[in-house]
Amino acid sequence: MRLRAIPRRRRAAGGLGLAWTLPAILFLALFFVLPLADNAAGSLAGGGGRLSLGYYVKLLTDAYYVGVILRTLGVSLLVTAICLVIGYPIAYFLVRHAGRWSSLVIFLLIAPLLTSIIMRTFGWRVLFARRGIVNLLLVDLGVIERPLNVLQQPASVIIGLVHVLVPFMVLSIASVLQGIDRRLEESAQVLGASRWQSFLRITLPLSLDGIGTGAILVFMLTNGSFVTMLLLGGGSVVTLPLLIYQQFNLTQDVGFASAMGNLLLVFAVGCLYLQLRLIKRKGARG
Repeated sequence: MRLRAIPRRRRAAGGLGLAWTLPAILFLALFFVLPLADNAAGSLAGGGGRLSLGYYVKLLTDAYYVGVILRTLGVSLLVTAICLVIGYPIAYFLVRHAGRWSSLVIFLLIAPLLTSIIMRTFGWRVLFARRGIVNLLLVDLGVIERPLNVLQQPASVIIGLVHVLVPFMVLSIASVLQGIDRRLEESAQVLGASRWQSFLRITLPLSLDGIGTGAILVFMLTNGSFVTMLLLGGGSVVTLPLLIYQQFNLTQDVGFASAMGNLLLVFAVGCLYLQLRLIKRKGARG
């Protein structure tokens, strides 16, 4: 009798577990799967209720839209590279040299993430204004004769994006650097390698997983960035998110905007796939 009761209890526990997952499944279906399906259907809608790839053909063949796609990828790559150059030294200092100041460094990294991205972007608008702090300081120091028009320029967009996204790069690299045994570097130096050589041959290769994860996160987030480019760029840097905004609000071509959104989704899925491959490779080596 007891042996028969055990499978029944397992079936009851399995049914209860499935019941607990139903709310999450319904939530994902209603607010994630259905909107994506509707977006995909809208991008394929043609005349007379027929399916058509016209929006995608236009998006991938028209010279203007191809240029926007390449610009979107180019801005994402540039921001990722700058975040890596800035973020790696900060992560290295945080893990190897910060000591008792590490908590303060982590707080300074995370604190901006707790502030609205709109507020941070408006902060850069105040700094870069013609009568803002940056221009007034440069004029007072005699570096420039009259205020510069920094806003609505590509440079201001890049600075704003790097400010928003560099913490993701730092935290990704720092988490991997913490797992590297410092005795490996010490052994290399004992065998005659300089600190720079031990860094290039041991620390840097072992931290590539963190660099890859941070690069994927920054690249993916830059691809979908909208507020920073709109408020700081003012249309000087036209990317896919800005075009989607224009198609929805100005031309009201919802089908074409849906096709652009699906293309951004493909970029995001590609980034997630690469991140999954990195995680699997790290797990296999571990």
